[in-house]
Amino acid sequence: MPRGKPQPQHDVQDRYRSRIDQSTIWFLVVDLIRHLQCFVAVAEESHFGRAAQRLGMAQPPLSQRIQRLERELGVRLFERSSRRVTITKGGTLLLDEARQLLARSEALMATARRIQDGHSGLLRAALSPDITGEMVAATLAGFQERQGGVELELHELPTAEQLARLASHDLDVGLIHHPCDVSGLELGPVLRHELGVLLPHAAPAARLETVPLSALSGYELILFPRAHAPAVHDDLLTTCARHGYTPAAVRHGHGSSFTRGLLLSCRAVAFGPRDAYDARDPDLTWRPLSGAPLAWRHSAAWLKGRGDAAVRAFADTVTDALGRTAAVGPDLPSGPTHLRPAAEYWI
Repeated sequence: MPRGKPQPQHDVQDRYRSRIDQSTIWFLVVDLIRHLQCFVAVAEESHFGRAAQRLGMAQPPLSQRIQRLERELGVRLFERSSRRVTITKGGTLLLDEARQLLARSEALMATARRIQDGHSGLLRAALSPDITGEMVAATLAGFQERQGGVELELHELPTAEQLARLASHDLDVGLIHHPCDVSGLELGPVLRHELGVLLPHAAPAARLETVPLSALSGYELILFPRAHAPAVHDDLLTTCARHGYTPAAVRHGHGSSFTRGLLLSCRAVAFGPRDAYDARDPDLTWRPLSGAPLAWRHSAAWLKGRGDAAVRAFADTVTDALGRTAAVGPDLPSGPTHLRPAAEYWI
């Protein structure tokens, strides 16, 4: 005999119909996203063949998707001829909305991937080692305000290691130095953090209000290891050489105590922002550089298509924290965020 009271037939049918409806809705949403991806690709390439190649599909199915989307929307999106494809006025008006919908869908999928990977509620983020303690504290507090329900796993990593971990999906977002290889990444605003020179208090250049780089000739330079950020390392040395300063030698150091010891024990200088210098130190002096030729250039970075709400909250947080705790501003338009073809100076 069956146990328990049998369920009414209409309740079973309602639940079954509900599951079908949910599956159908999800299928339609995914199908719409695919159609919008095709629309945006054709609009940006102005060519069905190039758009099909970009999407990894054949051209006839792409044309069919565009035609179906036009029928569903009741709007002609493109004018076609044997030689070119031109987006219509209606298509132009819809293009921005399509891009916004795709961005939201990518954020949704990024969150879903984190859940599948077992990282639900956890954001793996990194800051570069030269960031001050005040900046770290401001980042932690600011992220808690924005995303209180997400646990922040914060690491101290140089740019090269951040890029490697982003590529292997072992990191969700980081604060990197430019220039570096930013292919495959999305970036927050690039901020410029002016550098000055830190030198022994008794050094002749310490008596100057601003120090030309050429006045440092004969001094060794304390600099972070090249492996931490190769392009930044080479870019800095190239800029020094252009302004008349070729270090007698480059000694590698990163920690503040180790760097201080090297500065006091040999004829050497180091570069750093004003906020990283302890003004109470009687043995060292920080001075701005004439013409401000050197700067750290930071931005948040994450993999394209993985910028969910938590990632963007962290990017906004570090941008705001840098603005509040350090003398930073928007980067100059001429500053590259890509790698130079080759360094002009090596040591």
